[in-house]
Amino acid sequence: MPNHDEFDLNLDVLPGEVEKLRLQVREFARDVVAPRVTDLDGAPADDFDWDMVSQGHALGLTRVAVPKEYGGLGLGMLGCSVALEEVASVCAGTALIFGAAMLGQTPVLLSGDPRLQARFLPLFSGDAPVLACNAVTEEEAGCDLIIPANAVHAREVMTARRDDDHYILNGTKRFITNAQVAAFASVFAAMEGAPGATGLTSFMVPLDLPGVVRGPVADKMGYRLCLGSELEFHDVRIPAENMIGNEGDGMAINMAQSNMARASVAGISVGVARGALEQALQWCGTRVQGGLPLREHQFTAAKLAEMSAKVDAARLLYLKAAHKVDNELPAPQYEPAAAKLFADRVAIDVADMAMSLTGARGYVKSFGMEKRLRDAYGARIYEGTPEVLALAVTESLYAAGEPI
Repeated sequence: MPNHDEFDLNLDVLPGEVEKLRLQVREFARDVVAPRVTDLDGAPADDFDWDMVSQGHALGLTRVAVPKEYGGLGLGMLGCSVALEEVASVCAGTALIFGAAMLGQTPVLLSGDPRLQARFLPLFSGDAPVLACNAVTEEEAGCDLIIPANAVHAREVMTARRDDDHYILNGTKRFITNAQVAAFASVFAAMEGAPGATGLTSFMVPLDLPGVVRGPVADKMGYRLCLGSELEFHDVRIPAENMIGNEGDGMAINMAQSNMARASVAGISVGVARGALEQALQWCGTRVQGGLPLREHQFTAAKLAEMSAKVDAARLLYLKAAHKVDNELPAPQYEPAAAKLFADRVAIDVADMAMSLTGARGYVKSFGMEKRLRDAYGARIYEGTPEVLALAVTESLYAAGEPI
């Protein structure tokens, strides 16, 4: 439910540990990620830079939200969102490697089950990086797995069947970020016999189990530094203790993790927009036309001003959303959905204007702007399309039962 009371987070001063992480990640993005981006973006679709991931892991980017008692940073969704903006300002695909790993941990964090948490969360805090993924989407079931009213209509959903003290999983997940390189997946499957996805249930699945097959990596338009691929499950036996919550809790878990993750995805979109703005500002400050730097031409100045205002506004929305996610139970639906809906559009608008301002150079791969434009469209697909987000926002508005 939207709450329009005064926002109590000081947006000018981030908490000390979050600010420290932000500065460390900015340095990582500048010194480690940026020099590799052009080559990795043009590499074969299945190329993956484990060294870069290892250096991000050393900063804590694989465990930002993991509680300190399990070896994590304990900085919640605010820390995740701020860190991912910094990485995405250089490369959204690299940001999503870490974001997807955190999303794969989220059902365990939400479970409140100390046994599950003690088994899985410390694994992400060792010396070597361990990645996770979140396996929801399927060939015939995408949005139907995140809209409760649509669950009964979901088609050909991956199944789970109880067999004594195990569950047996069968089915295929598609477009799963990190599936090719992850050690674990949080997997959503429907209990056999339940209509559509009404019996959706969540499991934590080690991906080295017999019957797990990692499919080919998708050759994507953008976000090329993170790998998206299929995961096949052929009679995969999972101990019952790996179930997250109870049978049939999967839809509620999926909705809760979406409400949490959308703030961080908005942070990625803001990072894409900010990177495009920064590159446009540098170009317009030095490029001279008509005897003046571009920035002194009124029409250019108007574009730069609009771009900057949009980036700042989108950042304020995701910071507010992340703060609420970290401080409200259950996590709110309205603020993360609104933040992502707005930030995703801002990323596209700002990258488009930056492309226009940089002209022919912006159209050349080596300049880097066309990559930003390709990446800008990616976040509109995962963790809720604009249409799904509009339903979430509108549902919250009407649920409030009072004027805005």
